[in-house]
Amino acid sequence: MLDLPSLEEVEAARTPAGGWKRDQLAAWGVPWPPPKGWKDELAERWKAARPAGPPAPPPTPADFAQDTLDFG
Repeated sequence: MLDLPSLEEVEAARTPAGGWKRDQLAAWGVPWPPPKGWKDELAERWKAARPAGPPAPPPTPADFAQDTLDFG
């Protein structure tokens, strides 16, 4: 599975010359040479991979019907 970066991570990966390295783009699934609109496409894939809304709270013991299984 590809490790999709956020827009901040994409911008942080720029070289001092202002571009991106081929191997970095490949790690994100972007072909070489990068096609027009690749950053927008990457941002859409990153957003689609994230669930909407805040994360669910961790379960509490009250969330379970019973603490142990009784097969007796």
